[in-house]
Amino acid sequence: MNDYITLAHGAGGKQTNELIGGIFRKYFENPYLTADDAAVLPEIKGRIAMTTDGFIVSPRFFPGGNVGRLAVCGTVNDLACMGAKPLYMTVSCVIEEGFSIAELEEIVKSLAETAEEAGVNVVAGDTKVAGKGQVDGIFITTAGVGEVQEGTDLSGANAAPGDVILVSGDIGRHGGTILLARDDYGIEADLTSDDAPLNHLMEEMIAVTKDIHVIRDATRGGVGTVLYEIASESHVGVEIERDSIPVDPSLAGVCGMLGLEPLYLACEGRFVVIAPEQYKDQLLEVMRAGKYSANAACIGKIIPEHEGRVVVTTSIGARTLLPPPGGELLPRIC
Repeated sequence: MNDYITLAHGAGGKQTNELIGGIFRKYFENPYLTADDAAVLPEIKGRIAMTTDGFIVSPRFFPGGNVGRLAVCGTVNDLACMGAKPLYMTVSCVIEEGFSIAELEEIVKSLAETAEEAGVNVVAGDTKVAGKGQVDGIFITTAGVGEVQEGTDLSGANAAPGDVILVSGDIGRHGGTILLARDDYGIEADLTSDDAPLNHLMEEMIAVTKDIHVIRDATRGGVGTVLYEIASESHVGVEIERDSIPVDPSLAGVCGMLGLEPLYLACEGRFVVIAPEQYKDQLLEVMRAGKYSANAACIGKIIPEHEGRVVVTTSIGARTLLPPPGGELLPRIC
């Protein structure tokens, strides 16, 4: 096999077969992976959740992960937010002519390892090669299918006054990591992405209670955007306490220097969970015992007033409105 991707790798002949067999099948092998035009899968009982997503992060390698790991985390977390246990994924790669095959293998290996961690099978895929300059390195598109856990009803429209707002860990670290990885500001900080598959955490939370109203992963736009979306969908207000929001000290320093709001920086391994207050302590206990959620916290509550708004209580007790989310703060973070 060549050291770099050529147009011949996408032509369907010998080089295509070598690429698929030597990299993709090598890492994705499982009982459901097909060489046919579509995977035929076992029966799923109950409701099915399905999602699709695209991943074009820049840079494609960053502290704590790469575009391959991100593709699995983003897919399984979207399913988990609907109370679904992820079962199957498809993966489509559009690769630029001249792309390093060694780099491709590293991405695919990471994708496969994260899929194994999440307990999801990659069952089908597609590979295309685009001419030089038509794609920036590699773009990955996924689809995911999961089985919705019986008795769950999760939606951004379900938040109710009196509910508590929990986050599964410190916020905004993925966005901060990508920002520094681009080296536009010459700032050095000890930051790694928070990208993580959270489906096992979702199952553990639902084992505590199925009376969870909302689970959202705070990706583009961060926790602040998620809270505004929920406030709008549920026709309620949101009140959060500034001092209760967990922020990594290194990220806090970067935000201070650049005038950024951590609430609007992307996460790729953080849930926002809204549930009745009676379950707060049990849910936090489960979260804090998790691999990726040790610093989970309760950051606020749902209120009947200030419909569609997010109110922040400061350290001195003052209450102010969180500015509504604007345009894309940092493009191509996922």
